[in-house]
Amino acid sequence: MPNPAQQTHFGARTVPLDAKQDLVDDVFHKVAGRYDVMNDVMSMGLHRVWKDILVAKLNPPRKRPFRHLDVAGGTGDVAFRVAATGAEVTVVDVNPEMLRVGETRASRRREGARVSFVEGNAEQLPLPDATFDGYTIAFGIRNVPRIDLALREAYRVLKRGGRFLCLEFSRVDVPGLDRVYDFYSEAAIPALGKVIAGDGAPYRYLVESIRQFPPPDLFCDRVLEAGFARVGYTRLTGGIVAIHSGWKL
Repeated sequence: MPNPAQQTHFGARTVPLDAKQDLVDDVFHKVAGRYDVMNDVMSMGLHRVWKDILVAKLNPPRKRPFRHLDVAGGTGDVAFRVAATGAEVTVVDVNPEMLRVGETRASRRREGARVSFVEGNAEQLPLPDATFDGYTIAFGIRNVPRIDLALREAYRVLKRGGRFLCLEFSRVDVPGLDRVYDFYSEAAIPALGKVIAGDGAPYRYLVESIRQFPPPDLFCDRVLEAGFARVGYTRLTGGIVAIHSGWKL
């Protein structure tokens, strides 16, 4: 009988832990080319506002060098925002198709010259200790098979005084909005994925993965266990998403 400790969730399914990464890779292989367009459609453009708030919280100083790491951000959406402040940004993503989209976008943008792209796994970053002043991961942590390993890696690569920020879907806490949001995400998003990206199944997984992600208080406990201090979170848009924060002190 399989050891439950060696199993995890892939959307609504229970799968072997070692199988999840390949399944996630297949999802993003299918949607890479239309990923940013679908983000606009699914969130009605709100993902842009959420990412702007994320970078505002990071608040990179403009008068001294700032090295930043954006994980699971292959298309560069967060990285370009951070680079626009003058920071040097490294993007790490496990999916080469997503990275190719980001590199193509970077070649067309002025701030793209300050962004580099590296293929790598959030659970084992191909980067040295204490290298970065900031770390972000937007809508990526819930797709990582071993979240606690990824959090420890975030702590490892940050310098003392470095900040961890995670933008992720959360639990709606406004009565009435929760039912509307559940209906929209379960019925409309996979249908939109089929029309725009040509396949609804990856978006059905993405919706299901949101349901499996821990509520903000429990995720904060895991961030604390990774070594971070001054851990907290901010809900946005009625709790549809939350920004989690921690510092390496």
